[in-house]
Amino acid sequence: MTYPTTVHRRRTLAAAALGRTLSTPGAPDAPSALDASNASDARAAPGVRGDAGASADAVDGDGPEPLRAVTGQVLDTSPHLIIVETPEGTEERLVVAPWATTWRGENVALTDLPPRTNVIMRTLHGGKVVDRVWADITRITGTILAVGKEGRDQLVELDAGPHRGRRTIVIPYRVSGRLRVRHPMFEPGYLFDAIGIREDGRASARLPATSQPPYRARAVPAPPPAYGGAQSRVAGTITWSDGFDEDEHGAAYPMLERSDVGCRDAETSCVGLPYLALGSMLHVENTCTGRTQVIPIVTCGCVAGRFCDRCVECDTSPRGRIAEVSPVSFVELGGDLIKGCFNARIGLG
Repeated sequence: MTYPTTVHRRRTLAAAALGRTLSTPGAPDAPSALDASNASDARAAPGVRGDAGASADAVDGDGPEPLRAVTGQVLDTSPHLIIVETPEGTEERLVVAPWATTWRGENVALTDLPPRTNVIMRTLHGGKVVDRVWADITRITGTILAVGKEGRDQLVELDAGPHRGRRTIVIPYRVSGRLRVRHPMFEPGYLFDAIGIREDGRASARLPATSQPPYRARAVPAPPPAYGGAQSRVAGTITWSDGFDEDEHGAAYPMLERSDVGCRDAETSCVGLPYLALGSMLHVENTCTGRTQVIPIVTCGCVAGRFCDRCVECDTSPRGRIAEVSPVSFVELGGDLIKGCFNARIGLG
């Protein structure tokens, strides 16, 4: 007689995670018997549509539901649950939403992730429900120094900037065509930006993160002339970088004085950005989702400043990258790590 009990327990767990009642599965938020201790959270949390890629509704008209990014290493998975060890060494158990997707170079089943895989997860309902999983993801950004061969694959040496040094990456033969379409100048001196995964101790590119700028890395266009004085908010593109600590909230900003940050490549951008100091609080707004966050500037964004490209996540942004943020901040602002950018406005926090 355990089968009905098991089914009832699963239904109760799903109702608690999704804010539904057992009698009316499609109803809006209601506390369940299993989640009585979190009844106030359930009343405050918005309903979530059950289709793949759905977004959260606004919370009482005050804006979108907060997202929480959770990082760690996989300990165990099932179709409905994931257990991870966080960077602090604690174990965290999270319910997996029915519509959640997992990416590791391509879309994969969550249960196919091997133990100790590094993951970044986007969660809803105060960090209780996993909505999206990115596994072993990395971003490969820099200036091409050399291109070589390893069998049918290509080896590319990149200069990732004074703060991140050099790195050698692999471009598998099966994805080289897709990357070359977006990076036609595949030779030393030109910029490179791709999304990939870490495997076998090195980075392997999978998707182009942008269209390659047509100029050499040392020939960044000058910013347009400014009219009407300094602006309180500057619009452009926000991207992410894995040059931050695993669970760090931080930003890399191009227009920092060289003497302050000890970076010879600082003060470079095709955007009319104001000079700011290391440690300044940057107010970042994702204009696609309406989400905002105040993030400290923790390093120089000299590599980001060399890209005079556009983001077309929800509209066409003005040219130029105005900041790079950590993966955790990027996810909590509503960004998709695979898409690599979102349209944004920044100002002092």
